Amino acid sequence: METEDVQEGPVKAQTREERSACISVEEMESYYRYAHCCKLLQNDILQKEDGPLCAAEIGSELQKQFAILPGGRGMNGSPIIVLPEFPAFGEVGEEEVQNVLRYLTSIPSATASGLGFILIVDRRLDRWAAVRATLLRIAGLFPGNLHLVLVLRPATLFQRALSDFLFKFNKDEFKMKVVMLSSVTELHAYIDPGQLTTDLGGTQDYHHESWISHRTAIEAFALMVKTTAQTLQAFGTELAETELPNDDEATTNLLHTHTQKKDKMTEDLQVALSQGKQLLAYINEPLDTDPEYSMTQDEMENLATIQRLLGQLDETEAAFDDFWERHSTKLEQCLQLRHFEKHFREVRGQLDTTLERLSGFSEVSISPAHAEYILRELSSHEGKACDLLDLALSLASEGDRLIENCHYAEDSIRPKCGELRGVCEEISSTLRSKKSLLLRALELHQALEKASRWCEDGIFLVANQPVDRCQSQDGAEAALQELERYLDTASLHTLSDRSTICCQFEAVLNPQLLDQIDKVFQKQTSVRETFEKRRVSLKKLAAKQTRPVQPVAPRPEVKSPLSSPSQERKERRHSADSLLCRKVESQLANGNTRHASLSEEEENLAVLRRHVMNELLETERAYVEELLCVLEGYAAEMDNPAMAHLIPITLHSKKDILFGNMPEIYQFHKRTFLKDLEAFTDCPELVGRCFLERMKDLQIYEAYCQNKPRSEILWRQCSDCAFFQECQKKLEHKLGLDSYLLKPVQRITKYQLLLKELLKYSKGCDGCEDLQEALSSILGILKAVNDSMHLIAITGYEGNLSELGRLLMQGSFSVWTEHKKGHAKVKDLARFKPMQRHLFLHEKALLFCKRREENGEGYEKAPSYSFKHSLSMSAVGITENAKGDNKKFEIWCNSREEVFIVQAPTPEIKTLWVNEIRKVLTQQLKACRDASQQKSFDSVSPSPTSNNTSIPLSPFRSSNQKNQKKQEERKAESSLASDFNSCSSPKHKDDAVTSPTTDRSSVAKKRFTLQGFSNLKSPKGSALSPEHNSKRHLVKSDPTPFGFKGWSKASLSVDSVDASEENDGYSSGEDPMNSDTEDEVARKLAPGKYTVVADCEKAGPQELSVKSGDVVQLIREGEEGQWFVKNLRSSNEGWVAAANLLSLISESKSSQSLSSSDGSVSGNLSTSSSCSETYTSFSDIKP
Repeated sequence: METEDVQEGPVKAQTREERSACISVEEMESYYRYAHCCKLLQNDILQKEDGPLCAAEIGSELQKQFAILPGGRGMNGSPIIVLPEFPAFGEVGEEEVQNVLRYLTSIPSATASGLGFILIVDRRLDRWAAVRATLLRIAGLFPGNLHLVLVLRPATLFQRALSDFLFKFNKDEFKMKVVMLSSVTELHAYIDPGQLTTDLGGTQDYHHESWISHRTAIEAFALMVKTTAQTLQAFGTELAETELPNDDEATTNLLHTHTQKKDKMTEDLQVALSQGKQLLAYINEPLDTDPEYSMTQDEMENLATIQRLLGQLDETEAAFDDFWERHSTKLEQCLQLRHFEKHFREVRGQLDTTLERLSGFSEVSISPAHAEYILRELSSHEGKACDLLDLALSLASEGDRLIENCHYAEDSIRPKCGELRGVCEEISSTLRSKKSLLLRALELHQALEKASRWCEDGIFLVANQPVDRCQSQDGAEAALQELERYLDTASLHTLSDRSTICCQFEAVLNPQLLDQIDKVFQKQTSVRETFEKRRVSLKKLAAKQTRPVQPVAPRPEVKSPLSSPSQERKERRHSADSLLCRKVESQLANGNTRHASLSEEEENLAVLRRHVMNELLETERAYVEELLCVLEGYAAEMDNPAMAHLIPITLHSKKDILFGNMPEIYQFHKRTFLKDLEAFTDCPELVGRCFLERMKDLQIYEAYCQNKPRSEILWRQCSDCAFFQECQKKLEHKLGLDSYLLKPVQRITKYQLLLKELLKYSKGCDGCEDLQEALSSILGILKAVNDSMHLIAITGYEGNLSELGRLLMQGSFSVWTEHKKGHAKVKDLARFKPMQRHLFLHEKALLFCKRREENGEGYEKAPSYSFKHSLSMSAVGITENAKGDNKKFEIWCNSREEVFIVQAPTPEIKTLWVNEIRKVLTQQLKACRDASQQKSFDSVSPSPTSNNTSIPLSPFRSSNQKNQKKQEERKAESSLASDFNSCSSPKHKDDAVTSPTTDRSSVAKKRFTLQGFSNLKSPKGSALSPEHNSKRHLVKSDPTPFGFKGWSKASLSVDSVDASEENDGYSSGEDPMNSDTEDEVARKLAPGKYTVVADCEKAGPQELSVKSGDVVQLIREGEEGQWFVKNLRSSNEGWVAAANLLSLISESKSSQSLSSSDGSVSGNLSTSSSCSETYTSFSDIKP
């Protein structure tokens, strides 16, 4: 049964352990030997299972010494137990007597106990009654085989005689062999005196205390050996049944735990061995002191037992060490296997990722730059892949070493090593294949580019040949030789045969490349045809004889006043574009080559457009790749757990701040915009449509730019952290992340430059207008971005800025304030110097802020704006010129009770602001007019004197004329006073009282709303010269000249009476509502004289310098708000901005002003040369 128990442990462990390795035969044998040794130790103890555990348990009973085991033997070898003289024996309890006798009979060996015990009862000093009682108690309590009882009867004569007599009668009562002895001498006849103690006449030296001490030590050692054996057996079973963990951490912990337990077991074994050796020395001590000492039989048995136990302990220790060695080796191999499997999973995943990324690399490309970029990326990836392949192969070699070292999991390790080598070979093969194909594709692209460049250079060569030089025979021959020399280089640069090219690069061809090949061959054919035509033409010119040239009188140039100057300005701008354009113009002058020159120039411009388009596409692709690189190399790594320990705390959960909406920008360009641009590869002049269609999407850059200051501050806080350095190292970037975070800002500004280039080379093309509109829209986005960057810097404004509508303009100005009290103007004397204010013009309000410079670096140094004041646009008016300064204008509210005099840095900026504010007010007025137009027309009655009144337009007016004007204004106002109430709600009636003359001011506002803008149009022109076109794109302002149709001093000024006394006021000869339509048309076409409002220096060769107050005569109108005029003071002629002129003298008596043919001038104000104010107020006009 013991053998079955020993073998059962490993078998059960093997059936339960599904994921562990099988137990080998050697390990099974080792475990069996070890378990057997443990069993022997447990069974080989010094007492039977039914005896007392040890002497320590009955120590008090043994100390009474009523029964002893001195160690002697009888003649037959039976153990001797002596009951020495003990008068109180009858008082000892039966349980005590039974325990002592059971313990004493358990000490001798089983062989000696089998012979039976000899019991010597010493009662020489006692009476027969005590003898009889002792014998009866022995007969009933003795636990073993009793061979003989020897009784030393009482020594007194009476007791001896009594005992002899009574023993004969009671002999059968004892049921055991009893011998009555009269003396010790008789005892010696039965027992050898050498086996008896000295008190029985023997020679044996017996010390009861020493005997008890020996027995206690022997039994303690035996107990220790038994406990150690049990612990060893349990630990061995635990080791044998242990399931191997599935991860390296658990395996490490298990190995550590088992090692600790093994060390404890080894320590216990060493303690048992040490104690056994000490006990053995203690037993041998008498022999060491007295060589003649003769051990008793019990002492000899004790000595043999101790020696046997020590031997078994040694054997058990050896078996345990052998079993542990095999178990620990298995655990270490398991740990090696788990490490190998963990590294295998990591490396295998990286290999799969590398293979997947390699599969994503295109074998072909769309351009040489694209091919070189892919090759660079592939080379960079190849370097990383090589490091990974080395790691994988090293791991496979490690697996081979495990197999060589007889690892138990060979069947699991060998396939993994083969898998690693297979994937490494696949990656290496893919790398070589991709690289080879990309090199072939690059070779094809370079060949195509080389051929295309040859064609383009040929076109440039033909275009650059001077036509006048080719008219002579020598010039024609020189040009012909130049063409011949260039054609001789064709074999080195052009593609020879299409089928050969397709066969040679078959592995990398795709429909796109085939299309490029076809285009290159078409271009080669076209260039050869062009060269052939030019050769034929030059050969004819070189062959014909020269004839004398007949002198021809020059034809005078005639300037028609009806001709438009737009073509002349186009030619001037076109001539400044490039040298090619100037040559085309010279060729246009020659009638014989006119058609050929135009076609060649168109081809040259097409080449230039393709160059710009190629740059746009290449930079767009590179931009998309850079965005992807940043998002994968930095943003994605912030979510990588392996990099988490490198990320500083200040960067946690701030990825959106650092990168803004870059993912959205990348997705838009990758999925949408790049594909849209590529669709216009063959027609660059139409790419403006693409920008116009995606203009709303491009507004995502505004959010990115608004977030850029926060991003830069966060970057400066964390730029030196290990995370960014590690990412940059992995990406092999020379520049830091901050350079790449600036890419979107640089990209949105790059578009307008490319569009300008395309527009320069696309004059007269189908998409020219789209390009111009796209450029304007891009510039508008840039302005919105710039304005929003200022807008977010406003502090102290309690409301919501988004409720103020779209931000139209912003800029810094000098501002004075005036207040009106009663009928007089009173300056605010608190400030003699102007206040420096930064104005923000919204659709619904005008904000006044104070600019504050900040200390710091980068965006931290950007200024902030402290909010000071705001004006609602529904309650303000403007005066376009203030104090005779062409850089000042007024903004006022509450019937000029509060006036802000604003001085712009330049007159141009002032004009832009005035026009933009005027446009806002105009839109509000139109909204009011559209809501109540029908009702207003029904309620307004025409003035009976309007058509019959003619007011002279001379700038020098008499007081009578002024009084007459005032009377007419009062009449007109009184006739319209009642009509205003029909347009305004009752609530607004009280609000309309904004001047001392309530009715008159109300009528003025009423007339301004319904009549002054009845025929207003959106102008096409601009208030700036042609050289300042770019400024117009920043703000879509209204460049109408100062004054509107039907305006008068009375109709525009809420303080018309006071103002007319101070300044020569405006007057109107008729109400526009009552004017004739035919007169209106006649006015538009009638040339007249105008006064210059502001100084203007010439910005171009054909422009005219004028000063404020100059009188000019209109000769003809041009495009873009430009008029060709003659300065009546200096008699110089040139182009000036129509917005800088006011109507002065008209050739038609019935007209007060001249409107431009394109609607750029729609006003009919008449004024004196000293007039400088035009008022507009919407304070009381609400829809």
